[in-house]
Order: sequence, then structure tokens, then C-alpha cells
Amino acid sequence: MPKISCIQFNPAIGDKEKNLSTVERMLSTVAEGVDLVVLPEFFSTGIDHDSFLNRPEDAQGGETIRRVREWAARWNVNIVAGTVIEKEGDGEERKLYNTAFAIDRNGDIVAKYRKIHLFNYMGGTEGSRITPGDRYAIADFDFGKVGLAICYDSRYPQQFRELARMGAALIVIPTAWCVPVTADLRQAEDIWLSMQKTRAFDNLVYVASANQIGRVEGKDILNIGHSLVASPDGVILANAGDKECAITADIDLDVVRRYRQEYPIAEID
Repeated sequence: MPKISCIQFNPAIGDKEKNLSTVERMLSTVAEGVDLVVLPEFFSTGIDHDSFLNRPEDAQGGETIRRVREWAARWNVNIVAGTVIEKEGDGEERKLYNTAFAIDRNGDIVAKYRKIHLFNYMGGTEGSRITPGDRYAIADFDFGKVGLAICYDSRYPQQFRELARMGAALIVIPTAWCVPVTADLRQAEDIWLSMQKTRAFDNLVYVASANQIGRVEGKDILNIGHSLVASPDGVILANAGDKECAITADIDLDVVRRYRQEYPIAEID
């Protein structure tokens, strides 16, 4: 059975080298024997508008994704590196995308996904800086087809249904899911966990979400953590809680195939 890991940590704002060193250290503890590692949204910069606007990466993910590709080859592991801000064009034609890169065991980029549903609510201004993507994406890894989504996409069930129809047995969600520091944290965590379980159960897929944890430096917002792996039964197989850590769970793709034979969810509108 494929083994899936999610890394959860609190990135230092704008300090790419420190963040990449943290990911490398954490990755080294879980990569052996794992088939896929999922990294959080904005793992190399944190939620840092200065980095997004002034230091975006190129179409191949720049130095950040080059490092991740080296790790994938070194440890013979597939990685979904979510996310970096990717630049396309220059001058008035410049567009910025919030992009997740899917990298195979050889260190090759096999797919990338540009976040479609941008966060423009409760003070969020992602849509004023970032251009939304316009297509869903599947990474065809050696163990199976993996659908790609990012953070706020979780609130849009139709995206998960379409990824299931495209053949995904696992959907991964790099995330920086945060709330105001004044929010009811227990309620926010309950909503987050319920949403991830529901996406898995409704579409008969596994869901693996890698979230940031901790207060965002210089901002009154808090990433809630609880990176997780959920089963098609809606059962949480692993949960990182509120600690910096990596979680790992085995997934059984035969369960997905069997359930879809019994319940042809993807064929029902």
C-alpha cells in the first residue's frame, strides 16, 4: 500500500533559506519508504506579500523547486511542493500564480496546478495580487493518479468531484488555512476537519492536507495546523494536531476501486 506523509511547520516570513532547511530536515526523517510527501502552501516564504510580489519564481519553480527536485531524487520519493508564486510574462503582461508542483522520484516535474479559488474574504487579498488558474490537474505518479488542490479550493466541492471523475484516487491539498487570532479556534478546527473528511467521503477518495501551523509573524492571523490524511470512509487516519511535525499514513487504493464499483459516485451529477 502507498505510504503518504504530510509536513506541518510554521515558515519564517520571507526567509527562504531557513524554510528550505527546515523542510529538508523534516523530509529526511520521513522520506525513506514513503511514496509521497506533501508540503504546505507557501512553504518557502510563509504568507509574505513582499516575497510574492517582488521575488516570484519562474515557470519551473525557480531555486525553490530545484531544491525540492534534488530531494525527490536523493530520497527516491514523490513530492507535491505546494506552493510557490510563479511568474509568467513581464511588465504589464506579468501574471503571478499560486502554483503547486508535482515531482516524481526522479526529480522530474510531472504536473503543476495553479490555484483556482483565491482567498478574498475576511481581509484576504490574494485575488488582488494573484491570477486564478483555469484548469484542474492530475499528477500521474508511479503508485496512482493524484488530484491537486490548494487551500481555499477545499470549499468548492465541484473541484473534488471533477478530480475524482478524472481518475484521482487521492487528492492532496497544500494549505495555509488560517483564522484571526480572535476566532474560536476549536470551532475553526472542527470545520476544517469536517470539510476534509466530507471531501473524501463524498468522492470516495483519500485526502491528504499539509497545513502550516502557528501565528503568522507580524499578522493577527493563526494557521490552525491539523494536517491530515482522511480515508474514503471519512475516517482520519493521521492528524498532526497543533504541533510542528510530519504525519504518515498508509492508503489502500483497492478500497477506492471497490467502493467506486459499488457506488458510482463519479457518474452521478
